Amino acid sequence: MDKKQHRDHPHLTGEHRWGDTAQLIFFVVFMGIWITDSFVYHYSTTLLQGVPDILRIILALPVLVAGWILARRGLKAIFGTPREQPELIQTGVFRIVRHPIYTGAILFYLAAVLYTMSLASAAFWLLIIALYYLISKYEERLLTEAFGDDYLNYKKKTGMLFPKLG
Repeated sequence: MDKKQHRDHPHLTGEHRWGDTAQLIFFVVFMGIWITDSFVYHYSTTLLQGVPDILRIILALPVLVAGWILARRGLKAIFGTPREQPELIQTGVFRIVRHPIYTGAILFYLAAVLYTMSLASAAFWLLIIALYYLISKYEERLLTEAFGDDYLNYKKKTGMLFPKLG
C-alpha cells in the first residue's frame, strides 16, 4: 500500500498518502460554499427564515463542543503519549468510535450547517462524511495488518465514525 509515514511518530501505522491534502481541499471548498451561501447570496438558506438565532445556537453549540472534545482527546491519545511501537488504543474516546478525530471534524461541519441551515453546505457535508469514510477504510486495512485479530475484535464492538447502538 502506498501509505504516508511520519518520521517523528514511529508509533503510527500510517495513513492515506492523500488524506491530509483531501481534508484541506474539502475544508476550503466547504468554507467557500458555507460562507457564500450563508452570508452572501443565501441561495439555499430558506430554512433560516423560521428558525430563531437562539434555537440555531442551541442546536449547533453542543455539536461543536462534542466535536472539539472528540478530536482533542483523540489527538492527545495518539500524539500525547510517547510510544516507540504501534499500539492499539481502545480506551478513552476510542471506546466510543474508532476514528474520533474524523468524527470530531464531521461534527464541526455539522455544527456549521446547523447554525446557518444552509442546504448547499449540508449536501457538501455528506461528501465530507464519504471522504472520512474512505480515509478510515484505508487506515483500517493498515490497522488490521498491524494488529490482526485484536483490531478485528475491536471493530466488532466499536463503531467506525459513529457509535454503535446496542
